[in-house]
Amino acid sequence: MKKCVSAMVLGGMMVAASAIQPASAQTYNLTLCGASPGGLWSLLGAGIDAAVKASFPGSTVTYQTSGGGLANVKLLDEGNCDLAIIHDAEAKAAIGGLEPFNGVIDSMATVAQLYTWAPMQAIVNADYAAEHRLTKLEDIAEQELPIQIALNRRGNVVSAVGESMLNAVGASPEQIESWGGQVTYAASSEQGDLMRDRRVDMILNSLFVNHSSIRELASAIDVTLLPITKETAQKVIDEWDIQEFTIPSDAYEWNDDDTLTVTVSAQLFVRKDADEQMVRDITTALTENFEELRRVHNAMSPLDVELMAGASTVDYHPAAQEVYEQAGN
Repeated sequence: MKKCVSAMVLGGMMVAASAIQPASAQTYNLTLCGASPGGLWSLLGAGIDAAVKASFPGSTVTYQTSGGGLANVKLLDEGNCDLAIIHDAEAKAAIGGLEPFNGVIDSMATVAQLYTWAPMQAIVNADYAAEHRLTKLEDIAEQELPIQIALNRRGNVVSAVGESMLNAVGASPEQIESWGGQVTYAASSEQGDLMRDRRVDMILNSLFVNHSSIRELASAIDVTLLPITKETAQKVIDEWDIQEFTIPSDAYEWNDDDTLTVTVSAQLFVRKDADEQMVRDITTALTENFEELRRVHNAMSPLDVELMAGASTVDYHPAAQEVYEQAGN
């Protein structure tokens, strides 16, 4: 009889323990499509993994290298990853069926905005700017300058955004070539050498403010920043659904004025048909542990829940939206 009572008590305790078992007992094994190894997106992948582990111990978010956001659109669409980091401009191209996509891809849903501070920076050789009285990007077309410009490599969306900026001021790559100049397409890692070797006069690329590559370049040659006008900014914003950005005057010791430009942002996506509980749990983990993403790099310090909830290019997954609404965003 005592054994029977003991078993009943033990069984009741186990049922009670099961009833109050925390949600964190759930575990996930997910794949995140990022970009190259060792870059910021790989660090963000580590931060997302840490955030999910903090809320759901035993979980793993595995970072998968890829060709970047454009490639990730297709990888996510085809179900080759559970999560993907994609730029807003890349998502805009996908849902609009623009190049390099052969048709509309609208299978994405937003989980979180990760950063909005990777502005397009027109960094020009200060001697060239002084010689040609070049004070804003629009001056290139107004003077039909034979300028040598480096954009990011083809197939990278910021290269396309750079072309859009040039087109918006009336200085398309074809027009620049007709004036005796040239637009060169090169990876970010190559652009500093091109500038230092005087093979290009200007770099137009998406970079974090005060990025180490800019500091290294500025220590080798004199440089300055070129702003764009509000009108130019709006043309590019309308085309790509990106945002306006002002680089503050104190960002660089060699730049005295606020510099208006545009910026691309990066978001975390899932498929629209992703499991609702998984999306809810991952979003909750990110909102509860966003400091894990902040820790991966000094550039991520502005990240907070309000910013995570502020994307607009692609609708949020309903489960993610629910989490942000409950958090007051």
